Amino acid sequence: MARWVEWYFNGLKVLAVFFLLVMLVLVFGNVILRYGFNTGISVSEELSRWAFVWLTFIGAIIVLRERQHMRVDTALRKMPVFAQRACLWVGQLLMLMCSMLFFWGSWQQVEINIHTPSPATGLSMGLFYGAGMVFGLCASLIHLYEMYRLLRGEGLPEPPSDPNIVPH
Repeated sequence: MARWVEWYFNGLKVLAVFFLLVMLVLVFGNVILRYGFNTGISVSEELSRWAFVWLTFIGAIIVLRERQHMRVDTALRKMPVFAQRACLWVGQLLMLMCSMLFFWGSWQQVEINIHTPSPATGLSMGLFYGAGMVFGLCASLIHLYEMYRLLRGEGLPEPPSDPNIVPH
């Protein structure tokens, strides 16, 4: 199971690089065409916007899974271990609720816009809002896993190695 999860997240990283390259090629190519040849790619702006949205949500999933999101744990480190675990569990629960709400709202937007074509490409706008669904589902699963880890006694912040260094 762990191997499949690693493959999935490595695939997400490759997809993020792909969307970044698509944005680079479309925007840079369009700038060159507009200023150099007085023409342009009509779908460039829309496709680069879609790539940016998907890149943002995929990046958020990767960062959440790798526990690299921003957190302030100064007060948390001062608490006893039981209180740390309880605060982290409640925090994960609240984030789970937000992720589920995000999924539900994105689902509703996909249902509303599935048959609406985008202005330049004619693709379904449901694909645009689908990025939120993917994020909401993946983030919810990550939060559930983090809650499970906390129940097992894992996932607490590590104490600083040098007591004179203030953790960031």
